[in-house]
Amino acid sequence: MPAARLPWGRLSLRALLETAWPCLRIAAGVAVVVVPFGYAITGVHKDVLMGAGSGLAFGIGLGLRMGQRAGLSTGILIGSVAGLITALLAGTIPQDGTLFIVPPVVALAVGLVDGIAPTVHSGYRRAVLESLTMSVLLGLGLLPGLGVHGLISSLMVIAPTALIAGSYGQIASRRRFRPPVLLILGSLAMWTSVVLLAAGEFESRTVHVNDVPISAILIATIYIVVCMIIVPIATFLTGRAAAVWIQPRLRVYRQLTEYLRVMWVPIGSFAIGYLTLIVLFAGFYGMLGRFSRDAFAGDGNATGIVDWIAFSFFTSLARDYSEIIPQSLAARALVAGHLVLSIGWGLVVFAAVMSYIQPQIERIARREKTGGDDAT
Repeated sequence: MPAARLPWGRLSLRALLETAWPCLRIAAGVAVVVVPFGYAITGVHKDVLMGAGSGLAFGIGLGLRMGQRAGLSTGILIGSVAGLITALLAGTIPQDGTLFIVPPVVALAVGLVDGIAPTVHSGYRRAVLESLTMSVLLGLGLLPGLGVHGLISSLMVIAPTALIAGSYGQIASRRRFRPPVLLILGSLAMWTSVVLLAAGEFESRTVHVNDVPISAILIATIYIVVCMIIVPIATFLTGRAAAVWIQPRLRVYRQLTEYLRVMWVPIGSFAIGYLTLIVLFAGFYGMLGRFSRDAFAGDGNATGIVDWIAFSFFTSLARDYSEIIPQSLAARALVAGHLVLSIGWGLVVFAAVMSYIQPQIERIARREKTGGDDAT
């Protein structure tokens, strides 16, 4: 996977804008997915900010690293997934819960990257690099919500995540399982420090099971095994499997963009004509309602132009609008004429669009087929 593709050698306003535009698109895509989801879970702004921040950091960072062609879709995908998981964990885990959130999110992001680019984790060195990258990105994303505490917590999981990813790569490639000693020592040091911190937290609250006091060290050890070993392993494997499954399906969406570019002009033409009919008949309905008080039932006599546009819109879709009901013969005839014109416009434009785009769609299909043949 290439390094971040920033225009260091040709810094100019145009080059910076060309780099900033994909970042803005990724940020917009991730924010549209994560922010509403976060507020649907919790009303705590800090939790939503944590989800959005981690999603933006992952999405933009990976988008820059993977280049313009695959970076947009990959950045939005991984950024959205990581942001959703972060928002979900932050909204459901009581109090701070940073050490519950960071390990699975980093492991999930590393697993997604490994599934999208399977050659990344050829060894422990690559695993350390990817874990470092994901941890730094997550830490930067958590800075607005948690400050330096979020960055430190993210950096603490580099060694355990690299150990999980590297070990999976060794086992999957059937190589000799020999984790680096420094990686094992780093993971043990991190786990030990967290055990001591968690033991001090649990010791202030006496825990009894069937009237038997449980040691704080034992509770902290169980916490480490479950939350920082078992759960990250499960999330890494789940993220990798999901990325491997979705990777060929993302190619279909990349091909769809070519067809959408061809259809953009006729779709726009259809929309302009359709909106013209809606506005035109909204004026007809409003004029009839003003000069004939019995033409419409309901609130038709006290409506403004916005209501008439809404009534015209729903009429064009052959749907009822509960606020306004056509009552007189003239009103019903006007609605019938509107429906006939709307349906006729759809049929005529559909036929024109098909005749317009058919040659271009065939040309795109031939180009895709030729490219696939050349690739094979």
